Amino acid sequence: MTDGRPCKVCNFTRQKSYGVVVPSLDQLKKKGCESLGVNPTDPVTVVLEGDGTIVEDQAYFLCLPFNTKFMLLRDKETWAPAHKIDGGTAWMARESMLLEADAVDSAVVATPWCNLALQLKQNLNSIILMSEGDLQSLVDASCSELASVLGFQEKKTQELQETLQRVLDRKEEERQSKELLQLYLKAVGKEDGQQGDPSPPSQDGAGDVDMPDGMEVDSASGFITRTLMVLKGKTSPETRLSTEDLQVVVSKGPEAMQQVLGWDAARTSKLLQACEAELSARLQQIQAMQSISSTQQDGSTQKEGAGTATQGAS
Repeated sequence: MTDGRPCKVCNFTRQKSYGVVVPSLDQLKKKGCESLGVNPTDPVTVVLEGDGTIVEDQAYFLCLPFNTKFMLLRDKETWAPAHKIDGGTAWMARESMLLEADAVDSAVVATPWCNLALQLKQNLNSIILMSEGDLQSLVDASCSELASVLGFQEKKTQELQETLQRVLDRKEEERQSKELLQLYLKAVGKEDGQQGDPSPPSQDGAGDVDMPDGMEVDSASGFITRTLMVLKGKTSPETRLSTEDLQVVVSKGPEAMQQVLGWDAARTSKLLQACEAELSARLQQIQAMQSISSTQQDGSTQKEGAGTATQGAS
């Protein structure tokens, strides 16, 4: 008597389905790949065809009843429930979902956001697993083309893009707040160090400058390459620049920035106004933190003075 367990395997479109007898989960992956024509060296994920439950544990696999149907998923393939459409089979719906972009525009299919849009169409919850780069590509996509792939109205698609942009802006603001706090703490640390150690700084570190890896300076403009990319290609670039970069942009002035960016006067002026407003807001935050620190120090001094006076009176 064999220890093998009869199982069924299918691909993610459910177009192909085979029966196999295997003793273990690893053998299910191996035989399943052979039956479905999948390269055995490709990583696959085993899920239950009925509800998409991921099966990774051998003990759980052995607890499942005979003839359980499994689905093998390769990279970028996701489980979706089976649906009947006009009496047809579920795989027809899945295949049409993959080919819909061809009916929209062949150029759209080549864009990086197309596969992301198809994932969203299958399951909106997949947006949770997307990186900031993925979200940005959806925001930058043409609203009409994205609406065609998603099957949404353009107004709804525009609202989706605006929501994604707000999410990205909030994450960027969080990073900027952390950066401001780090700058403030660094400045306070330097002041404390100078008060505690009057000796001159070592020349060994005089030339050290903290520069991010891979950030080259454009000789023509004097800007870091990444800064130019943000200024030219990002929505609300003023929220994505460091305080130092904002100061440089504002100090350059409209004429110099117009030459650097290659924009007209109106567009350049609008960018400079946004950068000035953002820089002013950040400086106010720094002043507020310094004010809080000064208030705390004054409070400590007053408490020490009061304690001394109490001791003298006693």
